[in-house]
Amino acid sequence: MLLEPDAENEVAYELCQLLGRAILPIRPAGDGPAGTAFLFQHPTGEYLLTAADVLAYAEVAEIGLRPSVTEPAGVAADALALPGAGWTRRPEGGVAVLPTGGLHDRAAREGWRWRTQSVPDAIAARGDDVARIGEEPISAIVLALGVRDDGSRPLEVAVERAVRVGDGLRLTGELPAGYVGAPVFGVQADAAGEVGLRCLGVVLPGEGGHPVASLDRVVTG
Repeated sequence: MLLEPDAENEVAYELCQLLGRAILPIRPAGDGPAGTAFLFQHPTGEYLLTAADVLAYAEVAEIGLRPSVTEPAGVAADALALPGAGWTRRPEGGVAVLPTGGLHDRAAREGWRWRTQSVPDAIAARGDDVARIGEEPISAIVLALGVRDDGSRPLEVAVERAVRVGDGLRLTGELPAGYVGAPVFGVQADAAGEVGLRCLGVVLPGEGGHPVASLDRVVTG
């Protein structure tokens, strides 16, 4: 569904309010590229998702701990190192998946708690949701952590267009630095005509646009 600009802005604002604390900055340790990861609540548990090949390939990846996602204030470090061995990689989708149980255990040992939101499974795109997207573009909203000149990682929103290319989804526009690994949302009408928000998938690296790893293929079981 292609929304009017005012409606797109309203959806983007609501996403920031509802899911802004689902979004975490990530980068491979050292000089790796900046990207985004996000929390997803699946019936089998909570997971951290990101793009595998550019963000979770190294022996260690670091996720930034924004003050808004931990409590009490001032206890957690600025970043958390994640061993590469902890990720499960979905080669068919280019996505890395990390169960978050260990992250919560580590926070408890260090005397702080996560204060996050997760993308709920209730809005995750299913196979039939993805199948209804064709060559006509739909509104696609990316919630990510950008990269400022001073190195800060503010929460940002990009309103884009998603289309089907072959058997996959693709964003037609180029995204700024830091957006790879972020979640993509779309507004769709289901088979009964009911309009709702869907998390379509994960932004992957690309040129002339970005492939999207559809969420229905990412976490299973």
